[in-house]
Amino acid sequence: MDVEDPAPSATPSLHDIKTALYARCATLPAETIFSQDDLLELGIIPNNAVDLLFGCTKKLTEEGLFKLLQQDNRAVWRVVKKEDAQKYKTLTPDEAITYSIIESVGREGIWIRILTHKTGLPASILAKCLKTLEGKNYIKQVKTVKFPTRKTYMLAGLQPSEEATGGPFYTDGVLDDEFVHQMARWTERFVVGRSWYVPDPHHQPQRAKKSSAHHGPASKQRLESERNSALEHPSSSVRKGSKELLPFPPGYTGYPTISEITQAINQSGLSPVTMKEAEMKQLLDVLVWDGRVEKNRFFGGYKAVKQAALEVMNKQKPPRDKEEGDRAEDGLTGRSALTEAPCGRCPVLAFCAEGGPVNARTCEYFAEWLEI
Repeated sequence: MDVEDPAPSATPSLHDIKTALYARCATLPAETIFSQDDLLELGIIPNNAVDLLFGCTKKLTEEGLFKLLQQDNRAVWRVVKKEDAQKYKTLTPDEAITYSIIESVGREGIWIRILTHKTGLPASILAKCLKTLEGKNYIKQVKTVKFPTRKTYMLAGLQPSEEATGGPFYTDGVLDDEFVHQMARWTERFVVGRSWYVPDPHHQPQRAKKSSAHHGPASKQRLESERNSALEHPSSSVRKGSKELLPFPPGYTGYPTISEITQAINQSGLSPVTMKEAEMKQLLDVLVWDGRVEKNRFFGGYKAVKQAALEVMNKQKPPRDKEEGDRAEDGLTGRSALTEAPCGRCPVLAFCAEGGPVNARTCEYFAEWLEI
């Protein structure tokens, strides 16, 4: 008995191929740009027939589901959502051109003068198109921080970019002074807490004594041990009852970085929006310019200056002049710049002598302090 050959499979129609091509492209990110090779690599076009591909792209472009663009002097396409394609069917040619240009700028928006130039429409016709598009809730007018008096338009469903709105420090295009002030004060207090400390008056270790023949020469190991112990308790060299505000010892690496500051302020709940490092850098730059904090160029951390730390710790208004702040009889007081150097806070300074186990020539703490 003869076996009949199976009937050849029917060749898919242009409509079926077009529908399959659109469905496959729609699964990729919305801003994906497709070249001819990209579309062929999807494996939708039978035998990679270029003529058949062009027929599909032409039909999809006519239906508004593909948008024809030009990139590097070649034709490329971008997928248009079906609901957006439906909008174009309800628009006049002038309105469609206007809407297409506004759509292309995304969240940045477009100034009406540039829109007039790109559409080539007379001002009266463009104004009518914009009014119609706004009435259908297709577009909206927004106010930008850089140019608040300019008429700027974007799609109604988009949120303006941070560059346009100014970020979290602006509300409706106006700088929120109170919010900026609160964020700056919180940031300053956080940096102060990681830059200075109030010594504990109850911790009173014994003072170091000079070595003598009776006690024997002081060994370098013992001096190292005494200094390390003092660094673990920075308040050891401060007299009882002192209210001095002291910097951390040489080698301290706890000064906060911009990443730590950003993370801390987001966890504090002070800001209703999540702050980014770039936005916090703007705030820290203001504090640097105001002379409240300074940036360490070696490891990128921030340190509060002494006067700012005194004002924060004393919870007082900034003094009229620096000398008034340094006196601060009833509050915390600062120390001289000598405390910043290793010698100013060295607990074994009494043993430091030329040729001794501790001396200026071989002091490793200077190298650590100067980071050399």
